[in-house]
Amino acid sequence: MADAPATPGEPSPLRRQPRQARSQERVRRILAAAEELFVAGGVGSTTTNAIAARAGVPIGSLYQFFPDKGAILRSLAQLYAEQLHELLTAFFDQGDGRGLSLEASITAAVALTDRFFRDHPGYPAIFLDVQSATPELLAIEEEADVRLINDWSGLIVEKAAAEGSQLSDEEGHLIAYVLVKTVGHLLWLAATQEQGRRDRLVAECGDLAIAYLRRRLATG
Repeated sequence: MADAPATPGEPSPLRRQPRQARSQERVRRILAAAEELFVAGGVGSTTTNAIAARAGVPIGSLYQFFPDKGAILRSLAQLYAEQLHELLTAFFDQGDGRGLSLEASITAAVALTDRFFRDHPGYPAIFLDVQSATPELLAIEEEADVRLINDWSGLIVEKAAAEGSQLSDEEGHLIAYVLVKTVGHLLWLAATQEQGRRDRLVAECGDLAIAYLRRRLATG
């Protein structure tokens, strides 16, 4: 796990930024320990003392960087949002996604996001547990959605044009908004289900996104 960057538009929740390699490693261990404990026992039952013990650092060292458990939550949330953004951006701008059709791009985005949630179970664990009661987490998630919507609106307009469908920037942004909010919410819900049902929900999510996209392109 890398250091926790501040999501653009959001201040860093860290009390102070780790400069030296030793301090950076300590922050990484604290965040990794918190992630494990949040997934295993929930956010509410996890204490800063337990996090420090799991990370193998003195509680005073934890408080040097994080004033409270909420700051650890916000650091993890920002880190997850940044990593997911970088994953999708790298795939579609630099990787195998550059030559995909628009429908294939949507399918790939659903699969990549679901895989990210599976590889980082702390992400849904944090947000599904305390998001509604934590304005800071809501703000971080909203900022992440704004970035995804802006990225996807441009990609949708570009790929639609390549396939013979002309969309205005406003239409592309609206389609991206619907897809990001709908797909994101369904994938959050899927993360709470048992494996077989989760797989089916992810597939249904992709089918729903494609059906919506086809209708909008046919009428756009």
